[in-house]
Amino acid sequence: MHSQSSSALTELRRGVVEYCVLALLEQRDRYGFELVRTLADLGGLVTSEGTVYPLLSRLHQSGLVGTSWRPGRGERPRKYYSLTPGGSAALGRFREDWRGFRALVDHVLFDSESDS
Repeated sequence: MHSQSSSALTELRRGVVEYCVLALLEQRDRYGFELVRTLADLGGLVTSEGTVYPLLSRLHQSGLVGTSWRPGRGERPRKYYSLTPGGSAALGRFREDWRGFRALVDHVLFDSESDS
């Protein structure tokens, strides 16, 4: 049974991680590995670069994020990602949808017993 729960959590993460990335980019521009580290530090929302970089590529191709190269501290330049107006609009729509969806799921999972 635990593996089903783990699998369900993996699917939930997969469904929301792109919006979490957009929300982090709303705060400020970030480079890829910084996003990986931040998402991992937030309780393991993402645990590998192999998840984030393909996602960033898809978000860029969709016009939701932009990119720019910036010099690193004594290192080679880093590719930074930034939220575009389209990304900001997509994030706003997701936030509205998420509030309603979360309330519905919370009601079914936690309040439905009192409805019986």
